[in-house]
Amino acid sequence: MDQAVSTFATSTLERLLRPRSVAIIGASATRGAFGAEVLANLENADFGGEIYLVNPKRSVIGSRTCLGSVSELPEGVDCAVLAIPRAAVLETVSACAVLGVGAVIVFSAGFAEAGDAGRREQEELSRVAREYNMVVEGPNCLGMVNYVDRIPLTFIVTPNQRHQPAVKDDAGVAVVSQSGAMAAVLGVSLRHHGLRMTYSVSTGNEAVIGVEELLDFMIDDPHTRVITMIVEQFRKPKKLLAAALRAREAGKRIVLLHPGSSGAARASATTHTGAMAGDYEVMRTMVSHTGVLLVDTLEELADVTDIVARCVELPRGGCAVFAESGAFKALTLDLCERIGLPLPALSADTENALRRALPEFIPPTNPLDITAQGLIDPGLYSRCIPPVLADERYGSLVLAIILTDRATSGLKFLPILEALRAIQPTKPVIFAGLDEGAEIEQRYVDELRAMGIPFFPTTDRAFRALAHVTRLGSRVEPAEGPERLLNAAVSLPSGVIPEYESKRILAEAGIRVPQGEMAKTVEEACAAAGRIGYPVVLKAQSALLSHKSDVGGVALKLRNADEVRKSWAKMHSDISAALPGLPLDGILVEAMGEWGTELIVGVHCDPDWGPVLMVGLGGVMAEALGDMRLMVPGLPRAAVVEELLQLKCAALLRGFRGSPELDVNAAAETVVRLGELVLANPSIREIDINPLIVYPKGKGTVALDALIVVS
Repeated sequence: MDQAVSTFATSTLERLLRPRSVAIIGASATRGAFGAEVLANLENADFGGEIYLVNPKRSVIGSRTCLGSVSELPEGVDCAVLAIPRAAVLETVSACAVLGVGAVIVFSAGFAEAGDAGRREQEELSRVAREYNMVVEGPNCLGMVNYVDRIPLTFIVTPNQRHQPAVKDDAGVAVVSQSGAMAAVLGVSLRHHGLRMTYSVSTGNEAVIGVEELLDFMIDDPHTRVITMIVEQFRKPKKLLAAALRAREAGKRIVLLHPGSSGAARASATTHTGAMAGDYEVMRTMVSHTGVLLVDTLEELADVTDIVARCVELPRGGCAVFAESGAFKALTLDLCERIGLPLPALSADTENALRRALPEFIPPTNPLDITAQGLIDPGLYSRCIPPVLADERYGSLVLAIILTDRATSGLKFLPILEALRAIQPTKPVIFAGLDEGAEIEQRYVDELRAMGIPFFPTTDRAFRALAHVTRLGSRVEPAEGPERLLNAAVSLPSGVIPEYESKRILAEAGIRVPQGEMAKTVEEACAAAGRIGYPVVLKAQSALLSHKSDVGGVALKLRNADEVRKSWAKMHSDISAALPGLPLDGILVEAMGEWGTELIVGVHCDPDWGPVLMVGLGGVMAEALGDMRLMVPGLPRAAVVEELLQLKCAALLRGFRGSPELDVNAAAETVVRLGELVLANPSIREIDINPLIVYPKGKGTVALDALIVVS
């Protein structure tokens, strides 16, 4: 399905998600049958609307009358659940559409996921639905549950959700998943975390509506604060990005698990940049910069959801840790370095405050090892927590507590809870036990959660989830200046632009390139070399010659006119032999510059997601080592510098083994200007600078080779 799919109004989606009347087509009295389980769920939830049963073989199911066919339904039923074989689905959907049914849920599989015949049936189902403005969930889905209004339209046994008072402002979590099985699994995990769910919707094959439409609905839902998603493929990426920005503006959080990081990059990309910027990495970059929290595992999905559901403010700054073991302190330092969770040192004021609060044998540090002193001196928590939370260096606090047993944990929980009640912290505070499985009283966990403090059974999970949330809180948003974008607009021919023209465009955008001239004859080349100054480089130029060195189209370190003439003749001979009849625009004569550290820098305009910038270690090493960073255009230079310093080769940029520190600011400025160029010129599809030579600090950069592709 493409991005031209109909967009349904909220009132239309409400007929699926908040139906006042439901028809079960394929109703059954046999427990375990899909139709029987949907009815059992509705009755167990005390659904207050009308329920219509359709089964041509039965006149009564339980105490309810059963209709013989869809045509006997009254007009205007809000939602029909199809618990029928695939062969009858299309005919039944058409009959529902004629009767003005607002929405249909299709459980049956065997459509687009099963081959060409199934795909054609799904396309016809989609056509009928759009013609009648009817919402279809599925096919190949598990249905949906509206927990707010107690409407479970699924064959998965759905217990009534007890009210969870453990989330501030009584705001809950909506689950939107293409996989029905994973939606059900996630629901169990979220209930275990004590979170209140508002909706759980599985979209299946998304013949008519997908995760993007449901995301829009959940953003507007007053009961939902967090939307937790499991998505294998976004069919309408630009719609998703627009919704994610709207969610961020509304103060709502989106947590996403997206399988597919191991998929290969697009093989059809024209440039090296395009080939390296794989689908998953492009998606990760774009959604992260719209405020989506992208996680790697199902466990992290529930854990991160727990934090953002309870902690309204995202942590801005590092993490402070209270621990009770020196060995654990060392383990924490190791783990947090690996996962990128900063643990800043105490400020002077905080250190002094802790010195006054702690006994002499406990040094004030972060992490803070309070030993077993909390058992002897319960007031320690109320003295130590406030100054740490007041320190602007810290955006969050993790209380890593050894629980041991019911009696010991009670001795620790009581003073900690008392201290937290007195403080009413506004920054995220997380309680994490070290010994998973220790027997504790649930009432302590419930009280923590009621104060907006997540409880984790292990510190590892707490730190990993907090690292995701902290990265989002610290993210710098794009803020391109309109004046600079206007200045970056240029006139561009279509197709592949050869190196000499690409460099002219880059130079106009403020990116330094070597001094050079085009030559049509060998005499022009010698004259140009004399003006430029030896040594020089010769490079064959043609829009059809993207990889010049492969066919002898590059000659380096030419020291005089005689070497220029010999290289000119050899270059034309080699190219004619490798590519007979290839027309050349001429030969680019350039100054042979001083060598430095190579980076590859480029732009890849993904047809679904839009433009992304890429920077990595130059040559073949970026691809071999996966040493690259993707970012959105429009970031300020300081944010690009931070990205560069996260490369695996960052030690080379800082100065390695006595080598000088490199001009990282100049490299970042090149990336910024590429972003401005592509934002001001949407027709650009690819830009590839390989290599970009980075010189020692203060000496700048130079783009040695470049290629631009324009649609």
